[in-house]
Amino acid sequence: MDALAGLLDGPRARGAFLLRMVMAPPWSVRVEDRAPLSLMCVTRGEAWIVPDGGAPVLLRPGDLALARGPAPYTVAADPGVPPQSLIGPGGTCRTLRGEPLEETMCLGVRTWGNAPDGPDSLLVGTYRMESEVGRRLLDALPPLLHLPGDSWSCPLTPVLEDEIDRDAPGQSVVLDRVLDLLLVAAVRAWFARPDAAAPAWYRAQGDPVVGTALRLLHDEPAHPWTVASLAARAGVSRAALARRFAELVGEPPMTYLTGWRLALAADLLRESDATVERIARQVGYGGAFAFSAAFKRVRGVSPQEYRSAYAGRLPERHGSSPSPVPASTLSP
Repeated sequence: MDALAGLLDGPRARGAFLLRMVMAPPWSVRVEDRAPLSLMCVTRGEAWIVPDGGAPVLLRPGDLALARGPAPYTVAADPGVPPQSLIGPGGTCRTLRGEPLEETMCLGVRTWGNAPDGPDSLLVGTYRMESEVGRRLLDALPPLLHLPGDSWSCPLTPVLEDEIDRDAPGQSVVLDRVLDLLLVAAVRAWFARPDAAAPAWYRAQGDPVVGTALRLLHDEPAHPWTVASLAARAGVSRAALARRFAELVGEPPMTYLTGWRLALAADLLRESDATVERIARQVGYGGAFAFSAAFKRVRGVSPQEYRSAYAGRLPERHGSSPSPVPASTLSP
């Protein structure tokens, strides 16, 4: 497994907030939902995304944008149009005076807007909790990522458009998985662009020495690695690997390995009922005590506290919103 594969193996939407937005100008929607990540595709017309303190970005049909939270932003027919509605946590929608709009702007199953035949149409998918995406992936993305339609081709957008307003058994699961696949395709396409500000570990994969070391760490995280043993497998001296790895990745090999092990452990704590002892050994620690100490040192909570906090705030499958959770508690 290469480092990018490990990163993209993380997205797991659970009852994601998905809708088709159909609008007639002039329209403007303020988004303050504090969601960790939202994906937007324009299927008809156009839309502007106006981040606070950033340059507006125009989306045309075929374009895709990823907005990384929790910073607010505005989606509008034109950057100069003042917001008429406000999206809050959990997908709640109100006027700026606080009047609810869920019913008055409902246009059908997962369809929302101010005009059934409006010329502007967007598909919106929002991950409700940071733990569904992964802190390592979020840290690798810019605040607003834009993929123009003429720079990438993805067959998943038509699939999402076809499925988003269906009301069939198990539909929420289908939509969650399509959203995950679309996110993976978008991130991979963005990393492949020559002008992308890809993170250091991604660029380092092309190095014959550091790339080999990264693949070994991702393939065998539970192996009792030392810098010396990793260097031997990469075919260089210990000093050479340590120096080159730190230069290209930005941190020492063992620090990177600790982060990767704890990211895997966080996934296991959320998604399985395995004991802390078993998880510790699965990700490369000698026992629960050493693992718990490392987990709490890096994340500020014990593994059990992390698992309890996540389990108590998992959103319901049919659209209820999660309670706010401190990012330091649930960051994978």
